[in-house]
Amino acid sequence: MAIRTDFIVIGSGIAGLSAARALSAFGPTLIITKSNIHEGSTQWAQGGIAVALHHDDTTHFHYEDTLRAGDGICNEAAVKILVEEGPARVSELIALGANFDKVGSEFSFTQEAAHDRRRILHAGDSTGREIEKALGNSLKRTPNITFMPNTTVASLMVENGRCTGCIVVRDGNPEPILARAIILATGGCGQVYAYNTNPPVATGDGIALAYRAGAAVQDMEFTQFHPTTLYTGDKKPISLFLISEAVRGEGGVLRNRHGDRFMLRYHPLAELAPRDVVARAIFQEMSLTNAPHVYLDLSEIPLDLQRRFPTIFARCMDSGIDIRREFIPVAPGAHYFMGGVSTDLVGGTLIPGLFAAGETASLGLHGANRLASNSLLDGLVFGYRAGMTAGEMPAPTTPLPPIPPASSLTISRRDTQLIRSQLRDLMWQQVGIIRTESGLLDAQNQMAQWHWIPQIITYDEEVLELQSLLITAQLITQFALSRTESRGAHSRLDFPHKDPSQQIHQRTDKYCDRIIK
Repeated sequence: MAIRTDFIVIGSGIAGLSAARALSAFGPTLIITKSNIHEGSTQWAQGGIAVALHHDDTTHFHYEDTLRAGDGICNEAAVKILVEEGPARVSELIALGANFDKVGSEFSFTQEAAHDRRRILHAGDSTGREIEKALGNSLKRTPNITFMPNTTVASLMVENGRCTGCIVVRDGNPEPILARAIILATGGCGQVYAYNTNPPVATGDGIALAYRAGAAVQDMEFTQFHPTTLYTGDKKPISLFLISEAVRGEGGVLRNRHGDRFMLRYHPLAELAPRDVVARAIFQEMSLTNAPHVYLDLSEIPLDLQRRFPTIFARCMDSGIDIRREFIPVAPGAHYFMGGVSTDLVGGTLIPGLFAAGETASLGLHGANRLASNSLLDGLVFGYRAGMTAGEMPAPTTPLPPIPPASSLTISRRDTQLIRSQLRDLMWQQVGIIRTESGLLDAQNQMAQWHWIPQIITYDEEVLELQSLLITAQLITQFALSRTESRGAHSRLDFPHKDPSQQIHQRTDKYCDRIIK
């Protein structure tokens, strides 16, 4: 017997919760999450949410900054929606109880890289946690919302060209769930890289699910590397601790191993240059000085650092670093994915009944390089739009298809973990901050030896995650090879300049077997 509901949201970050909030007005909505409601990237977001609410700011200024950071290929219609609908969505958050920092009775706005105004609302350095708490608590009180935690989605069900539901795995057993519409909001795929700032659940599941079902993907070459993660020596945890962009926005400066401030040599905005510029500058400075990291100096910030950045302060103290007196060792790490499931302005994909929002989706909003703190606003605005549109979908009339039996071909737990580790290292070394044709081809050839793994029909959660990582890694590499220029977060050493003829978005066609431009 299948579970039946009106709507399914896969993922419990800001995009999923925003979508579910909209859907609850249309009918019963099931929120499926691989771990628990608090394990997504939203929970980890430190810096804040960008929105034009300050009296010295306008939506036009926010629009211009977003286009500038996107390096020529932002979807201008999407950016306009983001900045114009953002204030209303954020005001609703505040009404739900989100407590952003204030100075007296006025909200405190900070500045971050590539913003021309102070427009970042924040809650200390745990803004994502505050937003998720407000949205989550609201949904827990909503009768039409049901949470299904600790559940992995194995595949989407597509019948007669329409998405009719999904097959989930609970306690090792597959079971079908039927719905009028599904919204993918599983976040990004940072775990495809050895060094990243993402939670362990960010394995590209939504992208892989949609791609395998026949939806298009786009902009897969654009991975944003955050310039400043806490360097912890030879240890390689599954996720790195991020030192927020807001630290540089408040006056933190970068220094090399000799103590020299170096960013002015790379960009006139120095530490407040776009993220891709700062990440490459740090990478270059590390190479020039033969160092595994650079330093972030907070000594000139005229604030109580423990109060302004309590999470960063505590984490650094745990590592023996007093940020009031000592430099923070930092290095870049994979952070955000501009690519994803190709959608329209309301989250619709090539498959009727299937929607995507947030980091899982790609509608060209962020172009080649996301503007800092636009990610939470993206999830909030476009999650809501996807929910409002999906809510109008009629119920499917197709019968329940059988659950495919698991393949006799399997892969051991040990081999699953080994291949995952090898893939993450390969992606960091050959498809990372700086790319070349030879490195990309090497990555492609090495991944070819694992081509059989995504073909396995499995209900093992670890193997399903490995399949998602392999599919997204192959797509990232394929797209990176196809873009023979350097633009935004995609940097080719063999093609170091922008090519005006490539001021476009790349996407797969409806058969998902080739890239079209």
